[in-house]
Amino acid sequence: MGDAGTVRNRGHEDAVRAYIGSFTSAGGRGVLTAEVDADTGALTVTGASDAVADPSFLALAGPLLYAVSETDAGAVAAFDATGPAPRPLGAPVPVDGSGPTHLALAGGQVLTANYTSGSVTALPLAVDGTVRPAAAVLRHEGSGPVADRQSGPHAHQVLPDPSGRWALSTDLGTDSVWIYSLDPATGTPTLHGETALRPGTGPRHLVFHPSGTHAYVLHELEPVLTVCRWDAETGTLEPLGETPVVPEGTPGPSYPSEVVAAPDGRFLWAAIRGDDTLAVLALDPSGSKAALTATVPCGGTWPRDLTLAPSGRHLYAANERSGDVTWFALDPDTGVPTRAGAIEAPAASCVVLG
Repeated sequence: MGDAGTVRNRGHEDAVRAYIGSFTSAGGRGVLTAEVDADTGALTVTGASDAVADPSFLALAGPLLYAVSETDAGAVAAFDATGPAPRPLGAPVPVDGSGPTHLALAGGQVLTANYTSGSVTALPLAVDGTVRPAAAVLRHEGSGPVADRQSGPHAHQVLPDPSGRWALSTDLGTDSVWIYSLDPATGTPTLHGETALRPGTGPRHLVFHPSGTHAYVLHELEPVLTVCRWDAETGTLEPLGETPVVPEGTPGPSYPSEVVAAPDGRFLWAAIRGDDTLAVLALDPSGSKAALTATVPCGGTWPRDLTLAPSGRHLYAANERSGDVTWFALDPDTGVPTRAGAIEAPAASCVVLG
């Protein structure tokens, strides 16, 4: 593995490091650090830390890295990310929820989406960036029509909007997006509203258009993307329509996992686990319409996460079941990914670059 292709440098710098989360309970090495080649996108692993169980999702803030511990107890851990391997900064801090699958930084807090308990937790950060005990736990309520997956709430993601005034949480169990206002002084979230989406679709993750005027919700239980208008003045999310993320006639189930947006707002990419593909969606100039234009193999099996290099030139897929991270060069005109290389990363679940 590691057969990197050559990509012409267009004057942009890719991230110089990548951090890869994994499931230690399935043979993962914990959190891996890798150097990134700015020209080819190639990764070279420099070290790993298994100090935290199942660090399945990561968030980077300068020299600090944060990870959920996706366990029944549920916790957040902080790392010094400056060395060849992540260095833990204190013991993991409980999230007072179960099975956290996602985290994000907002207003001096770490926010976690706790899948099993169906809640969002806010944990303040100390001046040195270490994590303090939970300041708020906000529990979702509701269910959906898919009995074995939607008997109760399952918060899958929590993400601040581009304005920094709001945080949105997709809930697979309630078929909705929960909207929180963020206290401008403390960053603590308060429930503001809930946007219902089509029953049985299972919202998993969302991404904002670079302009901040639209958001795109990817569903896990049906292979569709909901295009929404986002109003940062009022904290209102308005569904506009759905777009398939697999070609017509594709046998299911497909289990979409992650969606990312191009920095220029022209394309979206979605990872499709059941099909082991990456979907390319073209956006119209306003960002209000999306169309599926291509699908390509993900380079492995069960792509759980997708990450775009800051330059917009390379795309990274964390293929959980084949145990690798594959990178792709992106065609600047069509957005179509071309496989450029891969590294071994057992039970890979997340990639962040910075």
